[in-house]
Amino acid sequence: MQPTSKATSQAISQANDPSADHPTIVVGGGFVGLFTALHLSHQNYSHPILLIEQNDRFSFKPLLYELLSHELHSEQVYPRYQDLLAGSRVKFVQDTVTTIDLHQKQITVASGQQYDYGNLVLALGSKTTYFHTPGADRHTFPLTNGAEAIALRRHLRTRLHEALQLKTCAERRALLTVAIVGAGPAGIELACTLADLLPIWYDELGGDSHEIRIVLVNRSRELLKGDINSQLRCTVQRALKQRQVEFLFDAAVSEIQSDRLHYQQHKQDHTLNAGTIVWTAGTSPNSLLMTLPIAAENRDPRGRLIVTPMLQLPEFPEVFAAGDCAITPSNPQPPTAQVAYQQGQAIAQNLKLQTEGKALLPVQVYLRGTLMKLGLNEGVANLFNKVQIKGQPGHLMRQATYLRLLPTPAHNARITTEWLTDELLQRHRPFTPMQLGQTPFLQGMAAIAASLILASPLAWRAAQPQQFQQSLHWSGIPTLLDQWVTAKR
Repeated sequence: MQPTSKATSQAISQANDPSADHPTIVVGGGFVGLFTALHLSHQNYSHPILLIEQNDRFSFKPLLYELLSHELHSEQVYPRYQDLLAGSRVKFVQDTVTTIDLHQKQITVASGQQYDYGNLVLALGSKTTYFHTPGADRHTFPLTNGAEAIALRRHLRTRLHEALQLKTCAERRALLTVAIVGAGPAGIELACTLADLLPIWYDELGGDSHEIRIVLVNRSRELLKGDINSQLRCTVQRALKQRQVEFLFDAAVSEIQSDRLHYQQHKQDHTLNAGTIVWTAGTSPNSLLMTLPIAAENRDPRGRLIVTPMLQLPEFPEVFAAGDCAITPSNPQPPTAQVAYQQGQAIAQNLKLQTEGKALLPVQVYLRGTLMKLGLNEGVANLFNKVQIKGQPGHLMRQATYLRLLPTPAHNARITTEWLTDELLQRHRPFTPMQLGQTPFLQGMAAIAASLILASPLAWRAAQPQQFQQSLHWSGIPTLLDQWVTAKR
């Protein structure tokens, strides 16, 4: 890290760091950026590492629904960067990058500070796009980070209280309608979660849960169109119907106001009154990418940067890019957490090879299947697109898989220990089994099933450790259990 201010330059000089003239800067603290920085730190990378991110907390995006519902808390899935990076060699700067000069190898941030770099990692992610829909940016809730999940939770709680003050069922039903625009994975997972969650909250306040409506609004007739999870379409449809989620297909949203959504369907204009409107319909690359001096042939139609198999920019090989802001035409990957995690790890490996004067390696990404949340305590794990594990077992596998990806060993081990212990002992649950529609018998069976699901790998691990490692290495479960057992000692 080499800021050009006099004070910081003196600090670096005092540290007598021989590599200070060649820092590596990571822009963006999402999965790719954070894990690149952490892997560099873990492998004793010889250059200083600087992570620049505008937010003070890391958002574990796949588990934002659990943050909204209180199934997991902020410390688990929305931790502070300062806490995650404590003890590492990564210096964290909370600021917004305003300019990237690729020719001069210099970064400028909103505070006016400038930083020179030797290598640069672009992990800018994406932003919500509203397709120029009037009112969408002002009257809808996005769900892309922890702050937005908490804001949506507070808004929904407020709506429930306000509904109790209304006299007519029609007024309450309009206020208690949640319209979710977009039937991709985010919209579907949110619809299933809210369809389970809101009736519980409203019942606790003394309201009639039958007055709650969840409406999924989609431009086409196809759920999960073009998505990596499209093979789960039938499972998803059943989960939505079980929860009485309503569909508005072939609906093109034309305008959004504070309490209603206008749309066209079959050439007819319609209006849906809703007290809450959530937008999950699309994303676009970070606008900063458009300012870079990259030739048109090195961008895709969406403006993403085309990178080599080693994740370098062809015109600036000292710059690496991955995640939502880059694409490898010969091997495109879906924008998922497991892909971003592996790309961050691979960039760190190639940066290390580069400093050692060795040839860089093409990045290999291994997809282990897909995971979706389909309500409270319910999910589906699609293993290698061949086997679907559904219901509570799917929920447990989904959370276990994602918890393994939590950043930093200390954070990972502690959170994993808490989660596994809670699941085995069925404790610290935000909802009772009765609230989830389970009878005492089903509650007992669910507890036994959860214990067996979690205890079986432990028994297998103890009896046949080598076979256990070889058979389940792909799933990450051996690593997860190793961390848990170590933490319990």
